[in-house]
Amino acid sequence: MPKKILIVDDNPNMSSLLCEMLEVFDYESVRAGDGQEALSALAKEQFAMVITDMRMPNMTGLELLKEVKDRHPKVPVVLISGYSVAEIEAGHDGVKPDGFLGKPLMMSDIERLLNTLL
Repeated sequence: MPKKILIVDDNPNMSSLLCEMLEVFDYESVRAGDGQEALSALAKEQFAMVITDMRMPNMTGLELLKEVKDRHPKVPVVLISGYSVAEIEAGHDGVKPDGFLGKPLMMSDIERLLNTLL
């Protein structure tokens, strides 16, 4: 199983912080600035997980969740949001995320997600 995680966020500071946090747990990260970039990265290589922000231009995290689950059903998708969990748990077109990370990001939450999903 690849120990590589795709991080999708239009905020470079946020994705860079998440990359550093994942390195602590020996995961390599690849960053994508939006949903389209993420889908093309997924078409080229295998990832253990996708972690995506909810609010992004062009394609929301929920729209990306649906696309990833359609094309790569076995890849867990985790959504990051500073907003309500209810909005995220509702999913998109009946597709639910595999996990959720609230902002601010906490090492303990990331560790729990990695242990649960991978």
